[in-house]
Amino acid sequence: MAARKYYSDLHVAVSGLHTGDNPQPGVAVIQSLREGGFRGRVVGLVYDAIEAGIWAGAADHVFQMPYPSEGSESFLSRLAYICERYPLAALIPTLDVEIMAYIRLAPQLTRLGIRTFLPTEEQFRLRAKTKLGELGARFGIRVPPSVNLSDPAMIRHLPGQMLFPVMVKGQFYEAFRANRLDEVLPHFNRIRSAWGLPVVIQQYLQGDEYNTVALGDGRGGCVGAVSMRKMLVTEKGKGFGGVVVQDPELDRFSRRIMKGLSWRGPLELEVLKAQQDGCYYLLEINPRFPAWVLLAARAGQNLPLAALRLAFGEKVRAFRSCRAGVFFVRHSVDITHDISLFGDLSSRGELCNIGGQTRPER
Repeated sequence: MAARKYYSDLHVAVSGLHTGDNPQPGVAVIQSLREGGFRGRVVGLVYDAIEAGIWAGAADHVFQMPYPSEGSESFLSRLAYICERYPLAALIPTLDVEIMAYIRLAPQLTRLGIRTFLPTEEQFRLRAKTKLGELGARFGIRVPPSVNLSDPAMIRHLPGQMLFPVMVKGQFYEAFRANRLDEVLPHFNRIRSAWGLPVVIQQYLQGDEYNTVALGDGRGGCVGAVSMRKMLVTEKGKGFGGVVVQDPELDRFSRRIMKGLSWRGPLELEVLKAQQDGCYYLLEINPRFPAWVLLAARAGQNLPLAALRLAFGEKVRAFRSCRAGVFFVRHSVDITHDISLFGDLSSRGELCNIGGQTRPER
């Protein structure tokens, strides 16, 4: 599934270039595009000048964006400015908190000539962590019992609703395990201050953790899906190592969700195979590519490239299979640069035609 030759004339924007202990997906998406044959220019959209993917040379041009919370007008104005410099043909957002903004700005993006391949607002809302129980009942999917809390006083009622330990989750990011009732409130307050309310309390289940990255065509079909079993997990539950698996039951489980939602665009399913009954349970749905999506490309399904082609209205045949046994292990490296480049980006909000400027010094 190679990119067409005319892609060499295009500018494609990708967000989320942070690569720390909780990496964002942007760098892996860019790597997947380039390994798939994309020869155009990549415009990195960042929110912080310290995002490591900038300095690792992931993008050809980098522009700082206003936070989505600042309103659609400033968000759209910045995109219009970028398009004056480098006409964007397509955009692949990779952060949960910005995707709704791009969904709502779809008509304005079209007028700017920017193509996306994203879910509808209804699809986006239905997959929210706070709606997981409703989704499970609607599509016949097992989900752990959960409670949405908007008042810390409700915490004292948890022992009557579920057993400990439990997971305390933010509606966008972060999750902490609480083994006792007195551990819930500190996690609740930390998540509330970072991500707002409600905070989700989900029953903790013991078992093997799996993640599936998939790409939906928006009509109930699945263009591709690759599952990996977590081999290394951080204290925040993030996979730092995993191996591609082929399990027909997990594949059917994932495709049932894709079909039920008629999902359009990329998503990641976090799934657990419970020790108690050997069944798969859906833990959450992330509405974008995961940071490990390069693993899928190297296992034979380049889903970021397929998403780009779908954004351009191309017909893309569904992938038939992937190569099991391919694994990844995440690592950290030090990147060094002259402080003047950091100053340029911080003061002007952009680094253009950077080429070798962001290649790490040796």
